[in-house]
Amino acid sequence: MMPANDSNNSTGPVPKPEPAPRHYRSGGHRANDGSRPGPRSLARRAGRTRRQYLTAAAVALALVAAGVYAGVQAALPVDPPAAAATPTAPVTDAGRTVPPASDLPATASPTTASPAAGAVSAAAGKPAEIPAVPAVAVPAIDPELDSQINGIIAANSAYALGVSLIDVSDGVVHGYGIQDKFVAASTAKILAASAYYHLVETGRASLTAPMGNSTAGTQIRRMVQQSNNDSWALILRAVGARGITDYAASIGITYDRTVNLLTPTEMARTLQLLYTGQLLNARNTAQLLSYMQNTNFETLIPPAVPPGVGVHHKYGLLFGNLHDAAVLDKDGRAFVFVVYTRGRNYSDMGPRTQIIQQLTRTVTAALF
Repeated sequence: MMPANDSNNSTGPVPKPEPAPRHYRSGGHRANDGSRPGPRSLARRAGRTRRQYLTAAAVALALVAAGVYAGVQAALPVDPPAAAATPTAPVTDAGRTVPPASDLPATASPTTASPAAGAVSAAAGKPAEIPAVPAVAVPAIDPELDSQINGIIAANSAYALGVSLIDVSDGVVHGYGIQDKFVAASTAKILAASAYYHLVETGRASLTAPMGNSTAGTQIRRMVQQSNNDSWALILRAVGARGITDYAASIGITYDRTVNLLTPTEMARTLQLLYTGQLLNARNTAQLLSYMQNTNFETLIPPAVPPGVGVHHKYGLLFGNLHDAAVLDKDGRAFVFVVYTRGRNYSDMGPRTQIIQQLTRTVTAALF
């Protein structure tokens, strides 16, 4: 094809080249008959032409085959994916999510693995391997802690000591020392407060109802945070003797307010149900727990708790009974810890305070 415009050529008409002379092989034509081939030459030419056509056809077929092969290769993925499997839900292993087997990369044999295979896997968007998830050491109430608590109780046999410990994540009660009934003293005020809140939630009482020189809600706060006995008497009167017994029975506790007896485990179970929202609705649960902070007697469990650990507690002090019942929490972990002690009278409160704090330090060191 000639260019449309070329400044190096003349603009005149281009002379038409003469046709090149035709040549035939020796003996294939006669000079004086118009260059027509003879009969013998025609047969030879036909044979030669057939061979040329066959060669050209073979070359064409080869080119076509090569093109088809190249196209097929280009269409194939470098690492064809496995057939799609039906998605399966992840399973859990000790609280962590484990991807289903279909999502995990196949483990190559050491004799067949190669860098190229790893590169293909990465190009396909799959990691060469999934890094192992480090196991998280979760503190637990274990035999070593059991032994330490029992050792402290045994070393202070001059006093009646009962300890109850619950990991709220599993609700299992661990009891140590005496598990019989103690005079619960003011720790039972949590049971009374819960019973009154229950009446409110079932429409039979109100926190704004007049009670004493204020409202029912104010009396609950005074009863728990200030351990006010007058407020306790007002709340118990509103709940009723039968009402508090029935309420305690509904959560698995045998309770008579006239003698006010509880075991360490019954007190611990009450706090566990409260903290996990199984006694009251969320609003009332939060309010009651808030009253169990910054109380008027913070000298038993709270001083022995390390910084960063939350404390919600209710102490009890009556003659020879010195108790503290608490929920300890940090970073989503929570434990109910109850210590009931019985001694001579107020004269040995100092040594029993030290025992409660020693137990507290032992428990918190193991669990937080």
